[in-house]
Amino acid sequence: MMNEAYIYIVLAALIFMVVMLIKDKMRPGLLLFSVVVIFLATGLLTPQEAVAGFSNKGMITVALLFLVSEGVRRSDCLGAIMRNIFPPKERSTVRRGHLYIMSVVAAASAFLNNTPIVVIFIPHIKAWAKRVGLPLKKFLIPLSYAAILGGMCTLIGTSTNLVVHGLMLDAGLDGFSMFELGKVGGIIAIVGIIYILLFGNKRLPDDDETRPASTDKRHIVEAVIGPRFPGINKTLTEFDFKSHYNAEIIQIRRVGNVLRETPHCRFREGDTLILSADEQFIPTWGDSSVFLLLSIDAEYTPECPAWKKWFTLGLLRMMIVGATLGDMEFMREVVPGMRLDMFFWACVVTVVMAFCNIFPPKKYSKFISWDILITIASALAISDAMSKSGLADWMAGGLIGIANDMPPIAVLAMLYLATNIITELITNNAAAAFAFPIAMAVSEQMAVSPMPFLVAICIAASCSFSSPIGYQTNMIVQGIGGYKFRDFVRIGLPLNILAFIISMVFIPLFWAF
Repeated sequence: MMNEAYIYIVLAALIFMVVMLIKDKMRPGLLLFSVVVIFLATGLLTPQEAVAGFSNKGMITVALLFLVSEGVRRSDCLGAIMRNIFPPKERSTVRRGHLYIMSVVAAASAFLNNTPIVVIFIPHIKAWAKRVGLPLKKFLIPLSYAAILGGMCTLIGTSTNLVVHGLMLDAGLDGFSMFELGKVGGIIAIVGIIYILLFGNKRLPDDDETRPASTDKRHIVEAVIGPRFPGINKTLTEFDFKSHYNAEIIQIRRVGNVLRETPHCRFREGDTLILSADEQFIPTWGDSSVFLLLSIDAEYTPECPAWKKWFTLGLLRMMIVGATLGDMEFMREVVPGMRLDMFFWACVVTVVMAFCNIFPPKKYSKFISWDILITIASALAISDAMSKSGLADWMAGGLIGIANDMPPIAVLAMLYLATNIITELITNNAAAAFAFPIAMAVSEQMAVSPMPFLVAICIAASCSFSSPIGYQTNMIVQGIGGYKFRDFVRIGLPLNILAFIISMVFIPLFWAF
């Protein structure tokens, strides 16, 4: 009876959480942590279980990769590549731009955190689009999609894969190798790029407004409000933006709309500000977490010694090769008692970057997205609560009951679709963590291998194409590009369907039930 009561408690808490996330009443990390506190207060979770997610290997790896990505950004080691990938003006078309941008971004995001990759590329894409006279709106959504598609191909490409990998290790499973998910993720990435090449120009909107022109002495700067902006939830009257930053607000954009600058208008994280600022704005605030992204009407290139660029590229290659070889069986025999996996190499590279001042070691905490980490840790605790309460078994039984006497692939399809719908409404990491105990319960009740189900939730949780809500890169480009919600549905829904079909065909082929 107590178990049944806990099922209802967990189910009610999850419904409440989803509603609050959709309404955007609270940051995801704090909201999920609040749910964990409810489970703690009801006795479902012990204090040790409530905070166990903060020591999860996958979550710590995500934190380290934030610092590695910051080192890559500051070294500008990808800058030369980015400045040379765009076709010249006489050969520039929307389709050719999609091909160049998406192929490079997908390759880069397979090994680096998706959000910094998008942040790095946006100013270069804007400068190129302006130079060749092509609509910027044709390229920002494909930029975000390319980062998502590339991230599905490797263990470290997206935090979602690392979260599931960490849960697998906790459950006594081997986890994923570096390129294991690429068996399906690579196919989806190739098909996704081809889809954008064929239909992107038609289904993506044109620019609907011109960018304000810069003055002689001041520049037009685009800044996305970050989590440490001191004026969040304050009105324009309450927070004197000009006195803080020596910049004037020209325009505020939110969720694809231009806001009226009334005294009652409040700043929100993720708002895009069009500013008139002096030349010191970028150098002063470009490295802070006050603004998530900064771009200027004149292309901005960070200053960095040449040796740091090559050294950073070398470290990045060492991390990728080391983690790939470290998961192989022969390395466990060469170095017994040690596991030279991604966690090990991310630790090594982060420390080397800090000591070489590739990123400022005194400011390291500013480069980590703490809300994402708290979201992941809390989601892991909620996942544990779903298992302990019996909710995961109950939901697994429901899935199997709906499928009746149908084969395991029918249950796989339902689990994939459920995870994919959830990830479009909340965060991808939370969706994967919530689906994990259900996948494990399903495999146990059906007496089949859990691997097809675990791969499915990794892919489904990452395939957030139809909504700007479920993936941070979508939210970034939505504000900057001024996209409407329907723009994502129009271009992203067919891609979601393609990813589902590919997954259902190839997952059972590579991972038998």
